Amino acid sequence: MLLLAAQVSPLVLSPAAAFEIFGIRLWGEEKQDDADAVIADPKRYKVNVVITGNTRNHDGSEGDIKDTVEGGSSLVQDEDKPASGAAGLLAKARGDYRRILATLYGDGRYGGTISIKVNGREAADIPPDAELPDNVAVEISVDPGPQFLFARTSISRLAPPPVDRRDVVALPRDEGFAPGEVARSATILKAEVLAVDGWRQQGFAKAKTTDPSITADHRNDTVDVDIAVDPGRRATYGPVAVKGTERMDPVFVARQTGLEPGQEYDPDDIERAKKRLNRLEVFRAATITEAENIEPDGTLPMTLTVQERPLRRFGVGGSYSTLDGAGVETYWMHRNLFGRAERLRFDAKISGVGSTQENSYDPKNYNYLAGVTFTKPGTFTPDTDFVTSLTAEREVLDAYTRTSITGQAGFTHIFNDELTGRIFAGASRAQFEDDFFGTRDFLTIGMLGGLVYDSRNNAADATTGYYLEGVVEPFYEIEYGNFATKLTAEGRAYYGFGEDDRVVLAGRLKLGALAGASIAELPPDKLFFAGGGGSVRGYGYRNIGVVTATGDVIGGRSLIETSGEVRVHATESIGVVGFVDAGYVGEDTFPDFSEEMRVGVGAGLRYQTGLGPIRLDVAVPMNRRDGDPSVAFYVGIGQAF
Repeated sequence: MLLLAAQVSPLVLSPAAAFEIFGIRLWGEEKQDDADAVIADPKRYKVNVVITGNTRNHDGSEGDIKDTVEGGSSLVQDEDKPASGAAGLLAKARGDYRRILATLYGDGRYGGTISIKVNGREAADIPPDAELPDNVAVEISVDPGPQFLFARTSISRLAPPPVDRRDVVALPRDEGFAPGEVARSATILKAEVLAVDGWRQQGFAKAKTTDPSITADHRNDTVDVDIAVDPGRRATYGPVAVKGTERMDPVFVARQTGLEPGQEYDPDDIERAKKRLNRLEVFRAATITEAENIEPDGTLPMTLTVQERPLRRFGVGGSYSTLDGAGVETYWMHRNLFGRAERLRFDAKISGVGSTQENSYDPKNYNYLAGVTFTKPGTFTPDTDFVTSLTAEREVLDAYTRTSITGQAGFTHIFNDELTGRIFAGASRAQFEDDFFGTRDFLTIGMLGGLVYDSRNNAADATTGYYLEGVVEPFYEIEYGNFATKLTAEGRAYYGFGEDDRVVLAGRLKLGALAGASIAELPPDKLFFAGGGGSVRGYGYRNIGVVTATGDVIGGRSLIETSGEVRVHATESIGVVGFVDAGYVGEDTFPDFSEEMRVGVGAGLRYQTGLGPIRLDVAVPMNRRDGDPSVAFYVGIGQAF
């Protein structure tokens, strides 16, 4: 039986890689018993957990001690797996003293007793070569003792308030490291980490704690903690040495980290460097290692070790809805064309097979796309990419049929983790056919600029955060001699509540306006339409627009779209969703609401996967016109927005 009953006991706190109290290692690497490594002579057992003594928290509420103990017990967690003989079972039982003790310390309980009996005998007293019967009985008895509170919490040489708000870290007292708070072992460890991080954020790369003192007073159920910090010297980046490159230019790879020699050290820079390297899409693994010591001149050399991916990549995907039909798409990509992560990608797509249009199984009524895109990362800055593309496309919609070839070139830039931008120049030659205007040709040249702010915690299944996008697109149409400007803005917001955000409220609003020419003299693909799986569910793709006197649907010069969803996680893998979508397309630049607002309502199921939730939505159009379905189904990966 393990007993902690000393009146005043010293505790030892090691560096962050490991954590020991009373000589018990709670975190960090430790070699496993060889007896438990191989299953030989399988020995099954039954575990009974008994909790005795004081189980209340310091505030008088009842503690979940049994769940805590069972969660920390290897015997309980592995009960359905046989141990490797009697020796393996006893090794597991002896290890459980430490594991259960760690869970008690994690709950701030430093005066507990633990008894683990195997076949009626204390496991610590049974020799390893003892014989045990099959289905042996194991009893874990725990008296957790009272919760201890912090009496004194002291950190010497706490980092001064930072000048740059980006260097702000939480203060230990804000994380529970304060007199009167529960003295959980994890709180002590976190206080040590935060005390060091405060200095590291301000350039002191080798800051560390020295000789922490932790004392438990069992007479008063309190703990005194004194943490001393040695900040060391302020450091700047030294040269970045690159190892492991085969086809990549190591000088370019070092530049892409953004760790410039002479720049003050900041651990956030290291995280940004990792993200830049991941965006190159050429490395299977990339590890940045700091030198052990700061050089006499104050520089800290860095080593980047990489492992390159295969040069070429191929992918295939598909989609289906009852309105838009089935589609398949594929791509082929070269990851590293000239040794600096240049990407050359070819795309091909066929869709609209079996849609609600007439003769939808006739190949001439399918949608086709073929394109090539070249991307050169690290243009001007490590966060700026040059992108150029050429795309040929035939698109058959209810509103029109478009046959076009489009080329564009420009730059994308990542300002920070949440803000990105793009600016492109482009030209397009297109022919449009529709029932209202007949056949028309357009030749368009113009610019496109956009900004995206994205603070969502998960792009495929957000529970918190915002997504904001603004796009301005001035262009000149040569055939009719018109200059026009198209503006769009979209915002999405997410709010989760309940345990683990089991319920999420999601909302979306999109606005658009186009000024400069009449509808008849503008390319239909520049005009606004609504409808479809990512717009107003229940209606056909781009099938909501301006209704003419002849009953035809054409594009408009103003757009309003909005959606609201309630997402509920019924289980860990199954979710249900209720939603309402609405959309309006107007003839004028500023909506006068002469057209009818189209509304779709529905519900859906979500099945969680590693790539995001698989989505199945069923929607009903509330403002159904002739030709609209009575019900529509949508299948995809990721939430609708």
